[in-house]
Amino acid sequence: MEDFPRISEFWAGSREFRKHEKRDAMYKVATRLINEYWGKPAEVADGLGVLLLTWNQALYRYGIFDFDKLESFLRDRKKVLSDFRKRDILSWSQKDDLNVKTLFSDLMKALIAEGKDGKLRKSPVGVAKALHLIAPNFFPIWDIEISKGYGCHWYKSEFAPEKYIYFCKKIMDFVQYLLDQRIKDKTGMTLLKIIDEYNYSKFTKGWI
Repeated sequence: MEDFPRISEFWAGSREFRKHEKRDAMYKVATRLINEYWGKPAEVADGLGVLLLTWNQALYRYGIFDFDKLESFLRDRKKVLSDFRKRDILSWSQKDDLNVKTLFSDLMKALIAEGKDGKLRKSPVGVAKALHLIAPNFFPIWDIEISKGYGCHWYKSEFAPEKYIYFCKKIMDFVQYLLDQRIKDKTGMTLLKIIDEYNYSKFTKGWI
């Protein structure tokens, strides 16, 4: 993706998302649970599970992730996650790169799904969705097709943390572009969520 979309196309993507994606109700439910129970790792893990088991059902039909591992991750990283939760993506600086890379790698391990065939499946997509729910103004969402659209596809999961940082910086530029155009949220969602709606409509589904 070399150029940002026209503002009319941007809002068209959001409208198409809301027209087609009924599962977005789970996003609202998960967000409400995490807001209500932030600071309580077990309850926050449940909130994340509401979204991941819906949005990532293609992965988790092979085997659910371990809620205990996710809870441990949330407890161990509570301080750094709380700090990111207070920030927006425009505050990103180079010193955040290592923290985000570490968080991404550790959360990917916590969300591993073990299937009945014994295979372990990692989900860089699920990691970004979980991070976004935790810090909705700081971490953007991606999937495979969106990552390709931005030239950030990881190909192998071990490359995903660095590719995600690259993606975040592109989305940071996108947010700045929207603010320069005096675009403000008019849906009740964060700009990162609306950008994801546009990205999903354009790259994942081809609705626009």
